[in-house]
Amino acid sequence: MTNKDELITEVIDAMPDWAVALVQLNALIADRMGVVTSDLHCLHALNHHGPATPGVLAERVGLSPGAASRMVDRLDAAGCVRRVPDPKDRRRVLIEPTEEGLRRADAYYAGLAARTREDLADVPVEHIRALREFIAATRESTLAELQRLRAR
Repeated sequence: MTNKDELITEVIDAMPDWAVALVQLNALIADRMGVVTSDLHCLHALNHHGPATPGVLAERVGLSPGAASRMVDRLDAAGCVRRVPDPKDRRRVLIEPTEEGLRRADAYYAGLAARTREDLADVPVEHIRALREFIAATRESTLAELQRLRAR
């Protein structure tokens, strides 16, 4: 039987291959939607966090303000977002996803979502909870490492 340290090492060793597969999937989906990968990340952020200013979006996807402006232009041209006045400050503009943009992205991810549901169908609930906790903790660790490396 494999001990805990060996299992942890196996998980850590498997994560880059999973990340590369996700990066490749996101790149293919972005290409098919007529945008680039960071644009797809922006659409995801808008879907999960709601409308935001271009500056906030730039921070969320790790772009400069100028690159974020071009990103919003591409997403707007692709019909995935629209600019709306900020109800709290009419001088500012918010970027919000369009129903069509979200529907298109969801359609591309539907196959992976279905496969993941199948993968987890026979997994005990307590293991799924542990996976959810692991993913959340790993996300936080990844963001902390990103901040650490950017600060260098």
